Amino acid sequence: MNNKHIVVIGAGLGGLSAAISLATEGFTVDLLEKNDKVGGKLNILEKDGFTFDLGPSILTMPHIFQKLFEKAGRKMDDYVSIQTVEPHWRNFFEDGSTLDLSSDPVRMKHELDKLGANTAQEFEQFLAYSKKLCEITEQGYFEKGLDSFWELINHYGAVRSLLDFDVFRSMDQGVKRFIKDPKLVDVLNYFIKYVGSSPYDAPALMNLLPYIQFGYGLWYIKGGMYGMAQGLQKLAEELGVKIRVNSEVAEIQTLGKRVTGVRLTDKSIINADIVVSNMEVIPAYQKLLNNDKEAKRLQRFEPSCSGLVLHLGVDCIYDQLAHHNFFYSDRPREHFDAVFHSNRLSDDPTIYLVAPVKSDPSQAPAGCEIIKILPHIPHLNPDKPLTAEDYAALRERVLIKLERMGLTDLRKHIVCEEYWTPIDIEQKYYSNQGSIYGVVADRFKNLGFKIPQRSKQFNNLYFVGGSVNPGGGMPMVTLSGQLVRDKILADLSH
Repeated sequence: MNNKHIVVIGAGLGGLSAAISLATEGFTVDLLEKNDKVGGKLNILEKDGFTFDLGPSILTMPHIFQKLFEKAGRKMDDYVSIQTVEPHWRNFFEDGSTLDLSSDPVRMKHELDKLGANTAQEFEQFLAYSKKLCEITEQGYFEKGLDSFWELINHYGAVRSLLDFDVFRSMDQGVKRFIKDPKLVDVLNYFIKYVGSSPYDAPALMNLLPYIQFGYGLWYIKGGMYGMAQGLQKLAEELGVKIRVNSEVAEIQTLGKRVTGVRLTDKSIINADIVVSNMEVIPAYQKLLNNDKEAKRLQRFEPSCSGLVLHLGVDCIYDQLAHHNFFYSDRPREHFDAVFHSNRLSDDPTIYLVAPVKSDPSQAPAGCEIIKILPHIPHLNPDKPLTAEDYAALRERVLIKLERMGLTDLRKHIVCEEYWTPIDIEQKYYSNQGSIYGVVADRFKNLGFKIPQRSKQFNNLYFVGGSVNPGGGMPMVTLSGQLVRDKILADLSH
């Protein structure tokens, strides 16, 4: 039995997973959340009869969540029900053509044959490459929680690290090794949406993302994605985790090389043997530790992109939509350049659109549909600020593009709207410069690595969530909570 007291700051999926993993080991855990409910970016809004999932809309790698429940002696099915989504998603192009990604090999081949005689075979070869990247990553980086390139070299050996991880190529170059059709190149490049980066800058290793989806399936949580946060909250409470919402941490208190606890905005102090922060690392050093020097040292771990998030309730049904949809830019390189290099709002963005009513009619009133729209846009940049007018103009551009690509009179059918800019995202979640996915994956800036989970400054401070390894997205931040448990146990046993 571990008699240590641990404070976890932030009840996003990383914080919930860390609290559950540590409570399972017998630690006493306080989980503090500044907002009025758990879940972090996995958030929910009910408005005018519509239920909007404000955050992530896709579940992959369900085994990572199952492991969390199993380790606590529970079955995930008793807390959360999941269902597969088919097709995975529908891709719309400016020439009017569509392409479905499907888990059914026969249907998938039929779709790929539309692009040319050899495309299905090229895709098969690409998927074998993607699988190999996924398997090698799982063996070390995921399993052992490797935190830097040197740990990678140590674990895999130098030659294997360079060759098997396809280190010398970008994601886009990795795709083009196998795929000739430009539409399919765009589709496979856009798997980068899971981590909010650019396929032209991200390392080729990111090509493991398609296999993660095809190998482990694409899932929806019955009743809405927020059900995962509710299921984890219930498990945490059963394990004795003390969850306190509306409890904002103002400061992590320190003494020498150790943290001693936290001070809340209401001035109360909670002492702790160990602190785990689900607040992103750079904002945590700036806001909670008042340490701009360390925040500067970590600048190469730049924030991922942000998004303009539109949640629309419409009074009609668009039959052509699948549950997940992508409307592609005709000029993808220019779109990514605008977001990641010139800090502009793209003239012709690629748009991710979720229509959850296709799987779950209970999310909207009868005869109505939810349309969630997310074009990626730059994170907040104090040197090149964008205005409310800029964001409003992009909203208009996006809606006009969707109308042009088949969603007739979309603007006339909106009966309910929730609209978020990067400013809202930063204020709500204290994410670094309004980033959605934590740290950008860029092979020149950080080789695709995120910030290590152990603090370099303090030997009993740890981090979880999208800004640390293994990175952003629901499964990865949940895995970070399990990996931090392993690190804490290893450090205590030394």
